[in-house]
Order: sequence, then structure tokens, then C-alpha cells
Amino acid sequence: MEEKQNWLQWTADRIGWEAIDKAMLTRKIPKVNWAYTLGSTTLFVAIIQLVTGMFLTMYYSPSPDHAYDSINYIMNDVTLGWLIRGLHHWGASVMVILVFLHMWRVFYYGAYKYPRELTWILGVLLLVTVLALGFTGYLLPFDQKSYFATRVGTSMAGVVPLIGPFLKRVLLAGEDVGTLTLARFYGLHIWILPALFVLFVVPHLYLVFRIGISAPPVLEEEDEEGEEA
Repeated sequence: MEEKQNWLQWTADRIGWEAIDKAMLTRKIPKVNWAYTLGSTTLFVAIIQLVTGMFLTMYYSPSPDHAYDSINYIMNDVTLGWLIRGLHHWGASVMVILVFLHMWRVFYYGAYKYPRELTWILGVLLLVTVLALGFTGYLLPFDQKSYFATRVGTSMAGVVPLIGPFLKRVLLAGEDVGTLTLARFYGLHIWILPALFVLFVVPHLYLVFRIGISAPPVLEEEDEEGEEA
């Protein structure tokens, strides 16, 4: 028992996990409701997406000839592959919904105001990144639904003023959905966009822990009535 305490103290002196624990788990928070758990729930789903995505890359083949077959193989032949793929597939939709609800809660309660403006900006960047992850991941099965949905999505990007045609060519890696499009979306989905997500979420969480979360606003009239009583 004493050796265990010495080992814990040895790691605490070098890592500083006691300070981290105090900042993250034992910090004081205002009286809030369940809507304030949307951010942590979103992060939990993001971790599930990361873990399941890593497993899926072990069997997925990012080529037009084998992408759909590899998905079928995961669903039907890999042990618990249907569960891993199902968690990743539906988790993407759940994550988008949670991000929107989380930002709606922040906007509704005015939690984007001073001193949390930078936290809000990072949250907006995370929203864009999550939407991009969902869009790029939708093409990866490379079936008819994802093929035509990608054509519609990239066509919408093509009507952006001034940079629309250039943006469309960058997304498609050419003039139409094809082999290079699938490779580009796959690279964006598993490398660039997750890296951007981590780049944005780390300072976002730091600011949440550093500044703290805001309490639900209270009407001044209610405060005055409470003082008079």
C-alpha cells in the first residue's frame, strides 16, 4: 500500500495530475440544468467516432471498385463489424444534432458574450469541421445514394460567388465524382479534418476550464423581488 502511494506521488510530482484533476473534476460550477451537458456529450460521441473510425480503416478500401464491397465485408463478415459501423454511421448524425443543440443553448443563454467570445468562435469552427466530416464520410461507401448526394453537395459549392468553380474542382479533384474524389474525401475524413477538430477542441476545452461555464441568466425583476421579500 505504501509503495502504491509513493508511486502515485512520484507520478503526481512529474505530471501534475492533481492540478489537472482540480481544474477539471473538482472545480466549482454554477447551478445549471441538463442542457449544460450537451458539450460533454458531444465530446463523448466524438471519442466514439474516433475509436470506431480507427477500426473501420483496418478493413475499408478507398477505391471505387472495392469501397462498397469492403463495407459489406465489415457489416457481414467482420466480428462485431455491424456494431462498429453502425455506431460510426449513426454517431455522425447524433454528433451533428448535439453540436447544433449545444450551440443553440449557448446562444439562447447568451454564453457567447464576454469573456467567452473566443470560446464561441472556436465552437463555430468546430461546427463547420463536424459538418465537413459528415459530408466527406457520406461518400465513402460509394453507392448510388452517396455518389449522387456528393454531386449535389459539390454543385452547391460550385455556385459560391467568385470562388465557386474553383472550390468545386478542389473538392472533386477534377470535373466529376470519381476515383480521385473518393481518395480526396477519404484523406480529408481520416487525416485533415480530425486534425483540425483536435486543433480547435483542445483550446476550446481549455477556455471552458479556464473561464468556467456561465450560469443561466436571471431577470433583474426577479432579483429585485427576491431582495424585497
